[in-house]
Amino acid sequence: MFVFATDKKNITILKYNSALFLTDQYSLQVNQNCKSLIGYSFGEDGNPTLYWSSEGFNTILIVKYYLENKTCEILNFKYSFWDQDVVASFQKNNMFYILSKYKYKQALNVHTFRDKKVEERIFDFSGFKFQNQNTQFLTFNQVIIKNPIEKIEVDDYNPLYKSTKKSKVYMLEDEIILTLDHNSKKTQVFELNLKSHDLNEKTFIQSSLQTPKKISNSFYQDGKLYQINASESELLLDIKDFNTSQTIKSVKVSENETISFNNSPLVIQKDNRKPIELKKTKKFLEHLFLLDIGLSVFKKNLNTLIAVAGTPKEEEPYKPSALDYEFFGGNVPYIYHTESVYFESILDSNFEFIHQKEEPHAIDNIFYFLNTNKKITSKSILKFKDFYILGYYDDIAKQYIMRKFTDGFF
Repeated sequence: MFVFATDKKNITILKYNSALFLTDQYSLQVNQNCKSLIGYSFGEDGNPTLYWSSEGFNTILIVKYYLENKTCEILNFKYSFWDQDVVASFQKNNMFYILSKYKYKQALNVHTFRDKKVEERIFDFSGFKFQNQNTQFLTFNQVIIKNPIEKIEVDDYNPLYKSTKKSKVYMLEDEIILTLDHNSKKTQVFELNLKSHDLNEKTFIQSSLQTPKKISNSFYQDGKLYQINASESELLLDIKDFNTSQTIKSVKVSENETISFNNSPLVIQKDNRKPIELKKTKKFLEHLFLLDIGLSVFKKNLNTLIAVAGTPKEEEPYKPSALDYEFFGGNVPYIYHTESVYFESILDSNFEFIHQKEEPHAIDNIFYFLNTNKKITSKSILKFKDFYILGYYDDIAKQYIMRKFTDGFF
C-alpha cells in the first residue's frame, strides 16, 4: 500500500507492506508549474507514476518514481483542453483515466494513462437520438449541459446529492457506463468499451403509473439497474438485470398504503432543523414529488442497502441531509436548500426486503471518529481487503497516522 502526501513544496511517498508496516519512503520537491496531484498508476515493476496538472489541464506532468534508488523520470504530456471540459477522473486496474466532454462536438473523450503511455479514445454520440418526456429531440450536449454528468463510486456509498443527479457515470473493469434519466419515461444507458472502443446503447423503460405526470431516476449497482419513479399518489421501484433487461423485483405503493419495505422512518429535513418523521405515505409522496428523486444503492456483505430520496431541484441550492452526514461527516458540499426527504431499505441476497437493525458500517465509525477529533487534517479513506483505512495528519503529534476501521460498534 502507498500513501502520497503532498504540500505546497514537497511530495512524500510512503510504502507499506500488507501488515501496514512502513517499508520505504521517498521525498522530493514538487514542480511549481504543475502542482495539482490528479491521479496515479503503477507499473509492472510496482513503482508508482503520479500525474500532476497545471491550471486548466493545459499540461499534465507524468512522473515515475523509483523507490529502490530514489530517482524519478519526468515526462510532459501537453494537451489542450480548450474545447473540452473535464468531467471526472478514475483510478482502475493500476491505470488513471480522465473523462472529458467536448464543447462543440457531440462526444466524450477518455484519456488512459499508464507509466509513460497515454491513449485517447473518442466516443461519438452524434448518431444517437435523445428526446425529453415531451418527445422533443435534443442533442447529446443539450442533455448533459442541462444535466451535468456526476461520477459515482461503484464500491462505496454515494451521498444523496450525487445519486439524485440525472446523468451519472460508473467506472467498471473495462468500460464506463453512462446513465441518462432526463426523460422520466425511460433510462437511456451507454456502454463505453475501453478495449474495443465500441459505444453501445441500451434503453430501460420506466414502469407505468396511473398518472402520466411523474418523476424518475435510476442507479446502477453490481450488474443491476435500480429504477424509481413516482407521482403525487404512487411510488414504484424496479430492479432489472442490466444484461437481459428482465425485471428481478418490482414494488409499488399508493398514497393510502403503508410503505412496508422501508427499514427506517420516512423522514423530512428542512434547512438546519432536526429530521422529522412523516407518518403517512401520502405526505411523503407530496413532498417527494416537488423534489429531484433518486436512490443510492450500496452493497454491504450479502445485503444491499437502498436509500430512496428527494433533494431540491437544481435551481434550489442543497444542503446535505442527515443521511449524507451519517456517511460523510462534514466532508460533503454545503449548499443551501429548503427540504429533502428519504427512507432506507435493505435487500437480502435473494432480493427480498428485510427488516433488521443495522450495525454501524465502517464508514459510520470513521466519521464518528472524525467528528470527535476535529484537529486532524489531510484526511483520506481507503478500502483495503475487508476493512477501511483512515489516513490523516495529526497536527498536534506532527505525524501521519493510519487507523483501521471495521463494521460493528465502535
